[in-house]
Amino acid sequence: MAETGLKKWVITITVITASLLELIDTTIVNVSIPQMQGNLGATLEDIAWITTGYGVANVIILPMSGWLGGYFGRKNYFLGSIILFTIASFLCGNATTLEELIAFRILQGLAGGGLISTAQAILLETWPPEQVGTATALFGLGAVVGPTVGPTIGGYITDNFSWPWIFYVNIPVGAIAAFATYTFVRETPREGKGNPIDWWGIALLALAVGSLQTVLEKGESEDWFAAPYIIVLTVTSVIGGILFVWREKVTKHPIVNFKIMRHRSFSVGMFTSFVLGLGLYGSMFVFPVFCQSLLGFTAQQTGELLLPGGLFTIFMMPFVGKMLQRGVPAQFMATVGMLLFFIFSQMLIKSTLVSGTHDFFWPLAIRGVGMALLFVPLTTLAIQDLKGKELGQGTGLNNMMRQLGGSFGIALLTTLIHVRSGMHRNDLLVNINEYNPAFLQRFQGLMQNFISKGYSMLDAKTAAYRAIEGTVMKQTMLLSYTDAYWISGMIMLCSIPLLYLQKFKKNVKLPVDAH
Repeated sequence: MAETGLKKWVITITVITASLLELIDTTIVNVSIPQMQGNLGATLEDIAWITTGYGVANVIILPMSGWLGGYFGRKNYFLGSIILFTIASFLCGNATTLEELIAFRILQGLAGGGLISTAQAILLETWPPEQVGTATALFGLGAVVGPTVGPTIGGYITDNFSWPWIFYVNIPVGAIAAFATYTFVRETPREGKGNPIDWWGIALLALAVGSLQTVLEKGESEDWFAAPYIIVLTVTSVIGGILFVWREKVTKHPIVNFKIMRHRSFSVGMFTSFVLGLGLYGSMFVFPVFCQSLLGFTAQQTGELLLPGGLFTIFMMPFVGKMLQRGVPAQFMATVGMLLFFIFSQMLIKSTLVSGTHDFFWPLAIRGVGMALLFVPLTTLAIQDLKGKELGQGTGLNNMMRQLGGSFGIALLTTLIHVRSGMHRNDLLVNINEYNPAFLQRFQGLMQNFISKGYSMLDAKTAAYRAIEGTVMKQTMLLSYTDAYWISGMIMLCSIPLLYLQKFKKNVKLPVDAH
């Protein structure tokens, strides 16, 4: 039964705020890593586990969130997740060793995984069926904008305070969200109360999904299958995944109900959500690295550069919800979104080493509009046939696929940049020889410049070679990043036919919850 009036809006703001906390924390720590390294005396490889641990814990709990919401009651589970997330944030800020910080980040990730999908399910039940597009649009504000503004907020806090405050800021917000949830969110039946818990299913899910997420996050830095533990985890994820699916098919009380895959729109929606995650998280991984490593932007400058695109997304979300409510097919809107993302990637391909902040405003604005046109229609299409307890299961699986899509996207683009940089370097070095007039002219000009500054002939020659080597490296990375933009745009473009495998509905409505 939907809510009305002020209570509807209080619940809406509460659940969006809670989910926004979880989503911002996926990226807010990235710009604080150097400061954490210095304070905790950790290597870059070791400190990376604070993001890996959070991501692994998050993706493990996502597909279970529907079952947990049913077992404990959706309100109780959501409230417990907020409280645990807030406590974990305090513990992260108080951590004095790397081991403590990693452990508390894992705890924070487990709690955060329960926030995002449960928040979406509560929101969809709070709004009337005919306004499902608007509800999805409001939820999408956090899902799309959260990872985008995370680095901006993290950069500001780190520059003006200290890294523990990126965790402490969660405490007052979490406390308010917990109070509002306890006061206003309606209780739901505890469907699983009294039923046996599928411990084997939980163990196999944690083993399969946790191993896969770890492989995706650590594979590139470990040179993939050159590291024995990456091979072991890959085999574990495959075998564990097969056993998990088998277990959930034969048990009477599964933690993940695969029967919801009978809905064609949801099954196809799993793949489109995967593609959305690849585009959303993959592009937001490559672009900041490109700006900071090649163009010399600071972390805060890069974060500020991403803000206008996020604002375009915010402004577009209500419009997209209204269009869906008026009967515009979600497939058409998502198609436009994928085309806009493709245009965004093509515009970034034209970037140069002298590109400034003004060169990225319109590409990021186009991406922001495209993300709004993608998130809301894709989510609406995926869940349009779900009802009752299937809703919690569906939102959990759908969010997991988006998260895994982001992990796959980052792993794919990172590996692509690594491989293509070697190829581009070899291509460029072919032109570095004394028979190339352009090279000779540049080399001699550099030598004369260094000699005019007091260098000896030998030192000037060495410095000139180093300058050319630096130019080659920058051009190599520029070409590699443009390859990454191109492939991410092509993946999005080639995914458009998937949209038309989902059912058309003149007016997409969420079925009324059976409860």
